[in-house]
Amino acid sequence: MATKSSAKSPYVTVISNNPETLDGLDSYLSRAAVALHLTRKLRDARMLPPATTAVVIFPDDYDADDAMESLTALRAARPRLLLLIVTSAPQRFRSAGPLAGRLLSTIVLPKPAFGWTILDAIRAHALSEAP
Repeated sequence: MATKSSAKSPYVTVISNNPETLDGLDSYLSRAAVALHLTRKLRDARMLPPATTAVVIFPDDYDADDAMESLTALRAARPRLLLLIVTSAPQRFRSAGPLAGRLLSTIVLPKPAFGWTILDAIRAHALSEAP
């Protein structure tokens, strides 16, 4: 959908089928100097730009099986990638097989999640990955 970049910031992909969610996070995270890739396509999770350090995904916007399949494939392909899952059913994702075994790089946030909570998690992950 849109790509914005900044040389010294984390690179985050936001996946949501809700235009208001994408617009709100675009505005908030851009002001915080976070480079963004925004998409409404769940399948884009498998084709992330190599620079991506975190994915914020709203799985409730999609078919439950498709969302879990995409998250599982993404976790297998990019184990160090931060996954921020924002959902109204956090218990479903906290105990979800391959996702649950990666607690340090998978954060499940109950809806509603505020921009600053998402930003804090992204920044904390970026600091933990710094050399």
